[in-house]
Amino acid sequence: MIPNRHRYAARLNAFKVKGGSVAEMIAAVGRVGGLGAADLNYPDHLADHDTTTLSRLLADQGLILNGLAMRYYTEAGFRLGAFTHPDPAVRRAAIDLTKRGIDACAAMGGSQMTLWMGQDGFDYSFQADYARMWDDTIAAMAEVADHNRAIDIAVEYKPNEPRAHALMPDMATTLLALAEVARPNTGVTLDFAHMLYAGEMPAKAAMLAGRQSRILGLHLNDGYGKRDDGLMAGSVHPVQTVELLVAMQRLGYGGVIYFDTFPDLSGLDPVDEARANIRLTDRLLDVARGLADDPVLAAAQSRQDAAAATVRVMAALYGA
Repeated sequence: MIPNRHRYAARLNAFKVKGGSVAEMIAAVGRVGGLGAADLNYPDHLADHDTTTLSRLLADQGLILNGLAMRYYTEAGFRLGAFTHPDPAVRRAAIDLTKRGIDACAAMGGSQMTLWMGQDGFDYSFQADYARMWDDTIAAMAEVADHNRAIDIAVEYKPNEPRAHALMPDMATTLLALAEVARPNTGVTLDFAHMLYAGEMPAKAAMLAGRQSRILGLHLNDGYGKRDDGLMAGSVHPVQTVELLVAMQRLGYGGVIYFDTFPDLSGLDPVDEARANIRLTDRLLDVARGLADDPVLAAAQSRQDAAAATVRVMAALYGA
C-alpha cells in the first residue's frame, strides 16, 4: 500500500539551471528536502563519473538510486531506431549499450532499468515492415531482460516524439509486447502525462497493468493531453490524478513516485517546483487513501452513479 510518507524522486535534468554537471544537479536535488531517491539517465549521466563516484554523490545528499533510464538519443546512429533499426549491427549496439547500463545499475545498487523507446517507431506509411520491427523489439527486450534477472526492466510507453508513431504507444500495445517477451523481471512504468497523451484514463490503464503485468514505476506530472507538457502533479487534472492514486492504492503499489516534470522549460526554479510537487502529492495521496476504502464512493461506483461519486470525490478534495 502507498505509505504515509512516500519516497519521492525528481527528474535530474530539471536541475541543470543550478549547474550543468551531474554532481551539481544531484546537489540541487539534495537541497529540495523530501526527495529520497534519484533516477539517472544512461549513458549521459555516467559519461563523466564512474558508478562508485555517483553512488557517493547520491549518498552525500541522502539519496538512493531508484534505477537508471536508457537514453538512446545520445547516439546519432539510433535516430532511425535502436531496437527497431533496420541494420542488425545498430540493433546489436543498442542491445549491448542497454546491457552495459544494466551492469552500471547493478553496480550502484539499483534495481530497475527503464526503457523509453521514443526513437523506435516510424514516420511514413510504407516506411517500415511492422512485423519485423515488432519481432526485433521483442527479441531485444527478452535479451536485455535475461542479461540480469535481478534487475527489473520497465517499459515507459509514449504515443510519439521524436518519431511520429512509436512502436509502444499505449498500455494495450505495451502489455501485448510484455506478454510476448514473457520474462518475470519485466513490467510497466506509468507516466501520467503520457497516458493522457495516449487518450487513456490513467486509472483504467493502471488497472490493466495490474491485471496483466507488473507496475514498476509511477511518473507523476500533468498536462493538457496534446503533448508531453511535464507540468506539476495535479495542476491540470487533480481528479484524474486522485483516481490514479486510488487505483495504485488498491493495487498495493509501494514503489517510488517520480516527478517527471519540466520546470526548466518554463523558467521555474526547479527546487521550488519540486517542493510544490511534494506538497501537492502529499495532499492528493491523503485524499486517495481516504477514498480507496470509502464505502460511499464504493457504493456509487457499484451503481455507476457519476453524480454521487463526483460529489464524494469533490468533498474529499475541496471540503464538504
